[in-house]
Amino acid sequence: MTSLPSSSEVIAAHDAALASPPLATAPGDLRSWIALNHFHNRSLWAQEDLARRTRAPDAEIVANKRAIDRHNQARNDAIERIDEFLLGALGLVDPATLASALPRSTAAPGARLNSETAGSMLDRISILGLKIAAMRDQSRRTDEDVSHRHACSERLDRLIQQRADLGACYDELLADARAGRAYFKVYRQFKMYNDPRLNPALVAEAP
Repeated sequence: MTSLPSSSEVIAAHDAALASPPLATAPGDLRSWIALNHFHNRSLWAQEDLARRTRAPDAEIVANKRAIDRHNQARNDAIERIDEFLLGALGLVDPATLASALPRSTAAPGARLNSETAGSMLDRISILGLKIAAMRDQSRRTDEDVSHRHACSERLDRLIQQRADLGACYDELLADARAGRAYFKVYRQFKMYNDPRLNPALVAEAP
């Protein structure tokens, strides 16, 4: 079976990426899609901060909101691709249906269906990595008082534990899937707001 990334490997890659300026990787193999998902989450984080400015011109906030839409769509697309790669490597999907709207599961009889996909778990691990980095920065601020730094340090510890817990759940899901005890599916997001044929407001704008 193809080697699949463990949670510790993914977390290390996420943290290493945060030590450098954001760089979108070219999509290709599983690990490149994991990196691309992290890039879009990181870009979303930056745009969400900018969109909450209260003194910026309206045009800049509009640009932030549109960038958020683009990155969120790309982030969700990456989650689906990650799940496709993982399920293909685990032999839990019919390859002929993998790119379809409804990929056909080939899980063993009696295997439990996990409600959250492994790709979604990696996405949450990515977001927790961003929270950890931001909270660590807050815990080290010299322009704030001791109580602020202490509160942020406590939150940092909780976030680190949450990421470790989620990573353990991801590892357990992959182990159970390999053993035939569990499976997950590719869940298509079917985002409607970016589709001019499905968003009623965009339909109304069409000539």
